[in-house]
Amino acid sequence: MAVESPALTQLRRGALEHCVLALLEGGERYGYDLVAELSEAGLLASEGTIYPLLSRLRRDDLVATTWRESASGPARRYYALTVKGTDALEAFRDAWGQFSTSVQQILHPKGTS
Repeated sequence: MAVESPALTQLRRGALEHCVLALLEGGERYGYDLVAELSEAGLLASEGTIYPLLSRLRRDDLVATTWRESASGPARRYYALTVKGTDALEAFRDAWGQFSTSVQQILHPKGTS
């Protein structure tokens, strides 16, 4: 197992919340579905990270939840983006664009190879 760099850990931690909001922008999902997609993208180091995050997003009114019966087991909690969550995602997209452009300019200045 490769050791992850502290820089990557910090970047992931800072962006994870907004990646969850972005995934919910396409429609409601249940927790395990989010875990699977985030893990596949390399953005989730541990499944235990997502559920406290989802609880905080719910407390902050960025996501809403509903319980639904499942044909393959117990009822599942589904998460959906709220208006406040949509606004937070849009603000992050704007900030991320500015931030990433600034970092790129510093890391890769024009005229260098």
